[in-house]
Amino acid sequence: MYILKRLAISIPVLFLISVGAFVLVHLTPGDPADMYITPDMTQAQVEITRAALGLDKPLVVQYVDWIGNFLSGNMGFSFGNRQPVLEIIGQRLSPTLILMSISLIVAYVSAIPLGIIAALRKNSWVDRAIIGWTFFNVSFPPFFLGLALIYLFAVQIDIFPTGGMTVLGAENDMGDRMMHLVLPVIVMASQFSANMIRYVRASVLDVLSQNYIRTALAKGLDQKQILSAHVFRNSLIPIVTVIGTDLPKVIGGAVITEQIFQWPGIGSLTVAAINSRDYPILMAIVILSAVAVLAANLLVDIMYAVIDPRIKYSK
Repeated sequence: MYILKRLAISIPVLFLISVGAFVLVHLTPGDPADMYITPDMTQAQVEITRAALGLDKPLVVQYVDWIGNFLSGNMGFSFGNRQPVLEIIGQRLSPTLILMSISLIVAYVSAIPLGIIAALRKNSWVDRAIIGWTFFNVSFPPFFLGLALIYLFAVQIDIFPTGGMTVLGAENDMGDRMMHLVLPVIVMASQFSANMIRYVRASVLDVLSQNYIRTALAKGLDQKQILSAHVFRNSLIPIVTVIGTDLPKVIGGAVITEQIFQWPGIGSLTVAAINSRDYPILMAIVILSAVAVLAANLLVDIMYAVIDPRIKYSK
């Protein structure tokens, strides 16, 4: 019942997001018809071009047409190459899912143990080193880190490729694909892990300060047993919250990182669509990202109840 209620609430939220995004996208400076207009075209030809793209109609009518097509499963055609929007999104979504999923896995596998170690070694040199590393990652812009890695490992040492997803002619070579993934994954994982380490450390420290942990220690329980049965489980809710905020990024991609490494994903598609004022592509990306955010929030709420049975959503 709770899930159904959340899904029912998500529908008007998604509708309002679509209205706001549609208005903002169409208020951006520039005209998509400029891509087809040449200096020698007459005004009549310009108007025909705008009509062919559906830009001659009032904004309200354009939105009604768009929402009608959306509800029927049609996201329209790109202004740039006249391909179906869903086809373009489908081609770009897979590379983004690969990059972002691997980056999140690498980040969490490294960040969660480091956060726990930092909490257990509070104020030690280990704790200071880990926290210093997180501040370094947070303050280091991803575009600068990406360029530095390209210069060092792709240009100077020549170990990894400078960008792209595969080498031409080696599209099915898994080894080549992994070599192309290394540098962008390092950039993305460093950003995700920095925040996760700090959240894990703070959450574990909060649990360690609770009375029931001190009671367990006073009873002489083994430290490993306390960590596995009490500390880690009760620290999961803040950690799950952070993961929930990161999950939509798996769909939305990373605009800066994908641009730097010429990764053919949703992020680079977003930049290209903005530059060309490709409204159908931009709307599809906004709606896809909104659905990902709403789904991630619902998943996080469900995970809360799984982790802590005391949390109920019956009302």
